[in-house]
Amino acid sequence: MTQKKKTRVAILGTGNIGTDLLIKAMRSDYLECTLFAGRNFRSDGMQQATKLGVNISDRGIDAIVEQADNIDLVFDATSAAAHLEHWPVLQKLGKTVIDMTPAKVGELCVPAINSQDVCGGGASNINMITCGGQASVPIANAIGAVQKDIEYIEVASSIASRSAGPATRANLDEYIETTEQALIRFSGAKTAKAILILNPARPPIDMQTTIYAKIQNPDLAAIRASVDEMMARIIAYVPGYQLIVPPTIEGGKVMTTVKVLGNGDYLPRYAGNLDIINCAAIGVAEDMARMGKE
Repeated sequence: MTQKKKTRVAILGTGNIGTDLLIKAMRSDYLECTLFAGRNFRSDGMQQATKLGVNISDRGIDAIVEQADNIDLVFDATSAAAHLEHWPVLQKLGKTVIDMTPAKVGELCVPAINSQDVCGGGASNINMITCGGQASVPIANAIGAVQKDIEYIEVASSIASRSAGPATRANLDEYIETTEQALIRFSGAKTAKAILILNPARPPIDMQTTIYAKIQNPDLAAIRASVDEMMARIIAYVPGYQLIVPPTIEGGKVMTTVKVLGNGDYLPRYAGNLDIINCAAIGVAEDMARMGKE
């Protein structure tokens, strides 16, 4: 039996997220990185790609246009503002795009919730929400699956300041808006609030996210069972995802806390915020490859 041809991917953006994506894509049985495109050959990401023997370019989106025939899928790991410029170009080329920015142009996706639906539904632009969204939305969804009366949901994510690069800092407004939109959509809550805390502590802290849900008559046993089921789905593609405070009642709200440790591929393990969104994106790309969508 011959092995199915791998899906050829291009990574646009050679910062922390793009470089870590590259390492993960190279390890995949379903993906092959045919282009790593940025703006600076001297960047750490470009140097890493060179050592790995990957085809690189400093022409950004223009390189994807020039090498389009050798690309099936594009990861856009730049910024929300840049993605708004990139998408019309990539759409014209007929490329499937996994957007790592909070631009929310495409279908919002959390693999544990709707990867199969998104991949099977013909979406050509898939948005990975935010790092805090990937950590919190599945838990919010699990609560919403057994509680239909969520009045309000709040999510507070603390990450190491050192794991927040220039694009993350430039996208803070979009981060808040996109995370809140995803929380409402996937939990059914009437309103939502997202908070991101950049902690400058040394040594750097691990990513930690606390979810609060205001519910009139919470069924704690049902919520815990639903969250446990969701945890199993998340850990399948994010091994470092941990439930450190099970759902409990605190101050009239259901509260639970998760922590994310990274794989330590290109990024340090404390950068779980970047690792979780990359693991999610690779998971979606592999689902597409398995389903034969490019």
